[in-house]
Amino acid sequence: MNILHQKTDITANTKKWQQAGETVCLVPTMGNIHSGHLALIAKARQTASRVIVSIYVNPTQFGAGEDFDHYPRTLDSDCAAIEASGGCDAIYTPASMYEDGHATSIVPGGVATPMEGEARPHFFTGVATVVLKLFTHIPADFAIFGEKDFQQLEVIRQMVRDLDLPVQILAHSTIREADGLALSSRNHYLSPADRKLAPLLYAEMQVTATQIKDGAPVEAALEKARNRLTEAGFGAIDYFDLRRADDLQICRFAAPHSRIFAAVWLGSTRLIDNHPL
Repeated sequence: MNILHQKTDITANTKKWQQAGETVCLVPTMGNIHSGHLALIAKARQTASRVIVSIYVNPTQFGAGEDFDHYPRTLDSDCAAIEASGGCDAIYTPASMYEDGHATSIVPGGVATPMEGEARPHFFTGVATVVLKLFTHIPADFAIFGEKDFQQLEVIRQMVRDLDLPVQILAHSTIREADGLALSSRNHYLSPADRKLAPLLYAEMQVTATQIKDGAPVEAALEKARNRLTEAGFGAIDYFDLRRADDLQICRFAAPHSRIFAAVWLGSTRLIDNHPL
């Protein structure tokens, strides 16, 4: 695998492959590669003839007091894990995506407004800006994102559609541990006791989805789940809602293609998950 640090190099490689008639799929990551990332890379290899994995911890999507300084940076082990799983054609790991004096950002509305947009209003500006810059550095035919961060996926789809970007966005279903916990680079923050409790979030989402499908009033079923999580030892619940998948607006009934979305604190860790109804 080529490990490239300069945008001129990664852009040149991408265009060289495309000029030879090959397709390119980008897998954007912030590193600390786990099985969820590897599943995205495997799907990328099935989709395109060339695969590029970007590894960059993006400072603009972290707010004051968040974990930017402590976010795991494990480039050597990341490269080894990617290589052992089948590899890719290039890893792009720039020192910075922002030149001195950078003063322009993408500020998404629409699907970026609820949930994370309310709890972390800086977040999607940082995500949209860095992803657009990645698409400029790497003019790939495809880019793939996981459904675990479903709102992020929808924000990127919206940006591609609204700005007429020439890239096709692919999605991959959430990869979970055997006990149901969605894989995340932040799971290592969980204490042993919290790790044992963490799978209850997904279990409650499954139970609540079944209850709603069976006719339970939506808000009553959601409120009971929130109460059970609190009683079990979870902390603040930023949201535990039923929303339409296309526009992320609140559902008051079991609408087609709706999902339960959750962001819940457990100790010092914020768990994000979603589950289709």
